[in-house]
Amino acid sequence: MTLLFDRLDALPPLSPEERQLLDSVRAMARDEIAPRAADHDRSAEFPWKNIEAINALGLNVMFVPEEYGGAGLGYAAYLACVREISAACASTGIIWATNFHAIKPVIDFGTEEQKQRLLPRVAEGALCALAITEPDAGSDATGMKTRFTPDGNDSVLINGAKTFITNGDVADLILLFGKWSELPDGRGAITALVLEKGTPGFSVLRKEDKLGHRASSTAALAFDQCRVPRSNVLGEPGQGLALLLAALNKSRPSVAAHALGIARAAFGDAVAYINERRQSGRRIVEFQGIQFLLADLATDLAMCEAWLWHVAGLIDSGTTDIGPEASMLKMRASDLAMRIATEAVQLYGGYGYIKDNRVERLMRDAKITQIWEGTNQLHRQLIGRSFIERR
Repeated sequence: MTLLFDRLDALPPLSPEERQLLDSVRAMARDEIAPRAADHDRSAEFPWKNIEAINALGLNVMFVPEEYGGAGLGYAAYLACVREISAACASTGIIWATNFHAIKPVIDFGTEEQKQRLLPRVAEGALCALAITEPDAGSDATGMKTRFTPDGNDSVLINGAKTFITNGDVADLILLFGKWSELPDGRGAITALVLEKGTPGFSVLRKEDKLGHRASSTAALAFDQCRVPRSNVLGEPGQGLALLLAALNKSRPSVAAHALGIARAAFGDAVAYINERRQSGRRIVEFQGIQFLLADLATDLAMCEAWLWHVAGLIDSGTTDIGPEASMLKMRASDLAMRIATEAVQLYGGYGYIKDNRVERLMRDAKITQIWEGTNQLHRQLIGRSFIERR
């Protein structure tokens, strides 16, 4: 197993600098993040010490361009780090990955003034959030009702609500999507802007008590006449949907890497356990039925990770039209994470149902990966639609 996954880990074309950084991330995940994961899951407390460790390593700089205080490392290196952190603690993994999800549109579409003002804060360790989902607008984001109303030439008023927002209560910067009041209601009105922490009228309604990812705060947010500078609008009013779709093509592979971290951890735990646990005078791994199961899981995991690096290579090469590939990756990685984590619990038997064993937590953490960033039902629809010939 070690040789198989060592070869997979060698697939992404990382530079020596990126390999060195990944080694540091692995050590941090093993020595600092993983030992705290169970306690954070039980207490549901935000893992501030983990974030401090991530910032001490300077990880936010890897997805910020050099001219704004970052290091501008490759997307494949970022995905590799997401997977390593998520294998140690899924909550910490998604907290950090959300920084990238929220700030990448600013990097890709922001004005020079916005980049100069916001990106150095991210490179220094600011927390970010991406606010799209609303009570009546989930996978279909075009149904959002949050309104952006221009007030004079210099400011915009925000009214509305968002729900299920990762980092929503702790973020320094929130990339917020809503509809521009002066445009006809519909997808053509969707607009994006940056809301900064401490803006009057912004409030956190509640933090959700979740099945998994319990240390990652998920918040319901409200906006009551929040006034932000017009200079915080990303692009032009009405361009938000294009920005959103471009952002999702980058964030969905990130969510897949997160899911594959969970999958890799569950598979490793299960294999280690059944090599030690004995039934009927034999190790569990020696039963043929169990070997068939391992063969299927390992094969699917290897192929999915290979596809992860394929998609990462497309993005690093500058390819932008990767919607179907990103959906395939997110869908398959998250389904596989849930399957492997569930099978790991089964292989542990009754012990897998006990919270003292990590596989119980991994199964709970895996479930949401099939739901967020577009449900897997939506992704199957998106993939299928891509084969319709335009006539």
